Amino acid sequence: MTILLINHYAGSPAHGMEHRPFYMAREWVRAGHAVTVLAANQSHLRIRNPAAGDETLAGIHYRWLDTPPYQGNGLGRIRNMLAFTSRLWRDAARLASELEPDVVIASSTYPIDLYPARSIARKANARLIFEVHDLWPLSPMELGNLPPWHPFIMVMQQAENDAYRSADRVVSMLPKAETHMREHGLAPGKFAYLPNGIDLQEWEDATDALPATHREVLDDLRARGRFVVGYAGSHGVANALHHLIDAARLLDDLPASLVLVGQGPEKDTLQARALGMSNVVFLPPVPKSAIPALLRAMDALYLGWNRMPLYRFGISPNKLMDYMMAAKPIVHSVEAGNDPVAESACGFSVPPEDAEAVAGAIRRLLAMDPTEREAMGARGRAFVAEHHDYRVLAKRFLEVMRG
Repeated sequence: MTILLINHYAGSPAHGMEHRPFYMAREWVRAGHAVTVLAANQSHLRIRNPAAGDETLAGIHYRWLDTPPYQGNGLGRIRNMLAFTSRLWRDAARLASELEPDVVIASSTYPIDLYPARSIARKANARLIFEVHDLWPLSPMELGNLPPWHPFIMVMQQAENDAYRSADRVVSMLPKAETHMREHGLAPGKFAYLPNGIDLQEWEDATDALPATHREVLDDLRARGRFVVGYAGSHGVANALHHLIDAARLLDDLPASLVLVGQGPEKDTLQARALGMSNVVFLPPVPKSAIPALLRAMDALYLGWNRMPLYRFGISPNKLMDYMMAAKPIVHSVEAGNDPVAESACGFSVPPEDAEAVAGAIRRLLAMDPTEREAMGARGRAFVAEHHDYRVLAKRFLEVMRG
């Protein structure tokens, strides 16, 4: 097949997040299909934004559309969205003629790119797949408190409804999203759940060592007999790290240390919250290629969420895939429509926003025999290999495309 994947924020290992389009497309290319990824050349998610134009990566044809730079989630981002979708609209006939796709995938964070994707699909007589990352406009409504009568929300709601009605199939990373989609026009039998994944071979082949600073800190904690609970990732409000700091206050009688690795808007606030605490350590982020070495150096890992009604539709965090691949037991502070930690029995799941529950889970892990903790971590790794390998997910996506 010839596949056209439209994803505004698509990235690659060379550019940074988001990585899912790259790994899916690479597997499709390996299976003999021709893949073009259309993306904006400006994204707040990437480490490095490309120049506008064409580029080939791992056999994937990328076309970076010229869009204005922006910062944050304000008007600049909206202008960037409109510039991207306008370019797609303007080029729809040419793209359909030039690429002759058999399948057009609108892989959407926001749903208005469905309209130009639908136009391209109709002109090329191609199947149209709508891939949903987040439920828009429900996400900005519930997370940003925007009312349903806000003009931005009304436009997005109409686009979401049209997307569910127009697409031949709808793919979602959220396992419980079908009910919501059916309420907004999705016909029975169109829904397919395909979670986020991980490149198992890339993880296995990662050879980058820890930076010297990180290695020295972790070696010192190990020499002092500390049980190390790690967190690696963004330090933002959504990561619920202040509850982890509060849990550390309840663990000062135990030989346990919490190591938070990363950067983000809440890091200064979190460091102030942990001021004077000897069992909390903050370290800078490490390159993606060093993540396996970092996670393997921990005894256990923490992932937390705030209590949000939006999570009733499910979660599919990339970070959790890395955690489980490290074969370490996980403390998962969550309330959601699904919970891979509980499903795989690879750790302890506790209620969100509950420092006492987090501390209790860490106490339980510390009291366990090391062989029990190893078995717990191994279950997580096996679960990822079975359900989240991109080679498996890409094949399932191809089945969806073929109908």
